Amino acid sequence: MCFGCKGKGSERCSLNSIIDKEINPFVDKWEEEGQFPAHKVFKILGQAGFLGVDKPTEYGGMGLDFSYNIAVAEELGNIRCGGIPMAIGVQTGMATPALTRFGSDELKKQFLVPTIAGDFVACLGISETGAGSDVANIKTTAVRKGDEYVINGGKMWITSGSQADWMCLLANTSEGPPHQNKSLICLPMNLPGIHVAKKIDKLGMRSSDTAQIFFEDVRVPCKNLIGEEGNGFTYQMLQFQEERLWGVASALTPLETIIQETIDYTRQRKVFGRPVLHNQTVHFRLAELAAEVELLRSLLHRAVALYVEGNDVTKFASMAKLKAGRLTREVTDSCLQFWGGMGFTNEVLVSRLYRDLRLMSIGGGSDETMLSIICKYMDILPRK
Repeated sequence: MCFGCKGKGSERCSLNSIIDKEINPFVDKWEEEGQFPAHKVFKILGQAGFLGVDKPTEYGGMGLDFSYNIAVAEELGNIRCGGIPMAIGVQTGMATPALTRFGSDELKKQFLVPTIAGDFVACLGISETGAGSDVANIKTTAVRKGDEYVINGGKMWITSGSQADWMCLLANTSEGPPHQNKSLICLPMNLPGIHVAKKIDKLGMRSSDTAQIFFEDVRVPCKNLIGEEGNGFTYQMLQFQEERLWGVASALTPLETIIQETIDYTRQRKVFGRPVLHNQTVHFRLAELAAEVELLRSLLHRAVALYVEGNDVTKFASMAKLKAGRLTREVTDSCLQFWGGMGFTNEVLVSRLYRDLRLMSIGGGSDETMLSIICKYMDILPRK
């Protein structure tokens, strides 16, 4: 993967060179600190063009189709942790698709342009303490008063929440049915009444800051509304498809890396006089896992190809997300076992990704939610 830098002169760079020089040497430090410098890293990525691969050229993007964003996601899997790729994914494929597709030109110039450039860090405000995968149950309100919305409530599990410059916020803007009373709003994070309550101490994804945020009579101009009022739930469901496909893509390279590093370790690690890898149960299992990763890649690429052609890929995206969640657990658990005692330390990548990739079955829609969506599309979900 190599796109040309957008900086001055004839200098060229690849995403891998940025990862090798600007990110991986500092991952251990950022993991210990519980946060990576998002503005610094995003500015480097923005200058190279990697934060707007599939965004319109008039707003600073490359104007390529979504499949190129997926290629970037796969390449970001070379980062030696899960937290930083996840935060980049929020920036490129979770907080900005609805703004790109439905936002006004003024909103795009105010929020999308600096986000693509890496000058702004974006976050997505959907989940709450009582509403995670159940998006329709959110309680945060945005009440229209004159030419402003007054926002009250709170959001939970917000990636980059303590560093973000703006939030793509989902809030209830009326008293209507739960699927028709929500709107997406571009919310600057420096407004009075926004309180970052705490940075959450997580099991994994430790280099990515995750915040709990409260809103107390926060006033934002009504012109910050994305698209039409009341269509926020629909916009977010569309936005979820790109998020889920991106998440699957970002997991493929780490899974391959874990398998290869486990092969390398078990080839040189001897038990009872012979390499661990020479045990049939070990090399058969690694071969089986490698086959599963390739099957997941094929499903992802099929879904992306259909999506680029303009098809509804909700079912395939949900299947891929479900399979990725299950497979990341399977690969990391099996490989960690083959590392023995070393796998139970923080000195090897497999233990970090064992923790980091566990989120795949929870974030962006749980496995159980994916199963419900698939059942709905198969017309086998019991009706209420």
